[in-house]
Amino acid sequence: MRFLYHPDRKDISLPGVLYALGDPVRLEIVRLLATQGEQCCAGFDFAIAKSTMSNHFKILRESGVVLTRKEGTQHINQLRCEDLEALFPGLLDAVLRSAQPLGVCPSIAQTTASQI
Repeated sequence: MRFLYHPDRKDISLPGVLYALGDPVRLEIVRLLATQGEQCCAGFDFAIAKSTMSNHFKILRESGVVLTRKEGTQHINQLRCEDLEALFPGLLDAVLRSAQPLGVCPSIAQTTASQI
């Protein structure tokens, strides 16, 4: 089994988090995790290559934005809300309030937009 790196809370940096949230696809992943709760990587219906999605999840994980656990063959992702709130109070809420749905998955984007 492959090791998935997750930084300790003390190693999460503001520049790393902002970099991870600065990409529209990664921001949409975070927005969907915030509105729908944890989900597996395959649960995201983006029209991009699987390898590109894997790289987006790696950046989110290694920056400390998401926590990924393996269940069988699936990777389940959840936001590290407590860690981010403790380190950067209000940051995630402010970013999510200003985030607009990407529109890559219209049915999900319309449903979740009303939830934020």
